[in-house]
Amino acid sequence: MKTTRVLALPALLALALGLGAAQAQSTPGTGTSATGGQAAPMAQPGTGTRNLPVKADKVARGDRKFIEEAAGSGMFEVQIGQLAAAKANDANVKSFASMLVDQHTAANNELIKIANAKGVELPAAPKRALRRDIEKLGKKNGDEFDRDFVRNVGIKAHEKDIKLFEKARKDVKDADLKAFVEKTLPVLREHLAAAEKLPQSGKNAAAMGAGQR
Repeated sequence: MKTTRVLALPALLALALGLGAAQAQSTPGTGTSATGGQAAPMAQPGTGTRNLPVKADKVARGDRKFIEEAAGSGMFEVQIGQLAAAKANDANVKSFASMLVDQHTAANNELIKIANAKGVELPAAPKRALRRDIEKLGKKNGDEFDRDFVRNVGIKAHEKDIKLFEKARKDVKDADLKAFVEKTLPVLREHLAAAEKLPQSGKNAAAMGAGQR
């Protein structure tokens, strides 16, 4: 009897393993990957992959390019704004940075919805040059940090954004995208005007110097 039990054990184990493998193969929706783990969930907006199965060919090439550029610029504004909101020395610069974060985040979220509806793939991060700008600013401190943030982000970056949106205002074909441009362009102009009023912009000092001549 002992011999019979010992011989039966391997057979039982083989049967159990075979049943387990059959169940794993027949169970729907397990989402297993080639590595044996669960498949990755559907990508979230702005991760560099589409998260809705919509054909991107319904969007004009120029419209798609604008969406990608505006998304990258918007992410840059939020990330560098967060840095300045935490690190700026001047309270007014901190407040300006926080405003940029809030308003560019809202615009980014709206653009994400449009991109998802059109099936347009969004960049996962700002362009490399913009990421380097964030790193360079992060190495500065005090008044130098405030001045560079206001002049390079508050003024130069917004001047560039405004040109991008003004061109898109004339060129984009999609109605939803046109509405987004019309809504966002005045906000960008307000950001530029607010930056120019800050002492760190150098605009006020230049105007005062001209008035004293």
